[in-house]
Amino acid sequence: MNKAKRVEILTRLRNENPHPTTELNYSNPFELLIAVILSAQATDKGVNKATDKLFPVANTPQAILNLGVDGLKEYIKTIGLFNSKAENIIKTCRDLIEKHNGEVPEDRDALEALAGVGRKTANVVMNTAFGHPTIAVDTHIFRVSNRTNFAPGKNVVQVEEKLLKVVPDEFKVDVHHWLILHGRYTCVARKPRCGSCIIEDLCEFKEKTDM
Repeated sequence: MNKAKRVEILTRLRNENPHPTTELNYSNPFELLIAVILSAQATDKGVNKATDKLFPVANTPQAILNLGVDGLKEYIKTIGLFNSKAENIIKTCRDLIEKHNGEVPEDRDALEALAGVGRKTANVVMNTAFGHPTIAVDTHIFRVSNRTNFAPGKNVVQVEEKLLKVVPDEFKVDVHHWLILHGRYTCVARKPRCGSCIIEDLCEFKEKTDM
């Protein structure tokens, strides 16, 4: 895919959604960090149901630490892998208090050193909470990038590196959200809704649908 086509795709996505953001509910960087840790192999809707009850009770590292693992599990037991996520979140809260004065760090290495935080989670927090031009590649973004030929790659790291290379700076902060929403609602996994897609004429996917 050439540069002009990519810019047109991004321009259309921006025109449709000028101020995109995550669908996770949060009001500060710590809440976002916890929500993203919980969102692994879970839906944003499912995470929001849990955190809408958790955060009014505990939305600081110390408050969640005070709940303890078992107390935290009561709030997140509807989410997949809740046992290991509860353990990781308690460890992360302890590290935030002991190493970062209870604040969420903006630094990638510091974020990835936290329990339950990998590259994707660090990218989401850096981008959404702090406005860094990082691009977190999840299954939706991986699929859209490959299917459209916008930024093909064999794994998520390759796709991330390609996106960082080909996406112009003016679009970098928001491209993560545009692509994830496009993959979640239009370029869906089983059968893409090409007939209602605003970038269908620019997409290089060969097996287009009429949906």
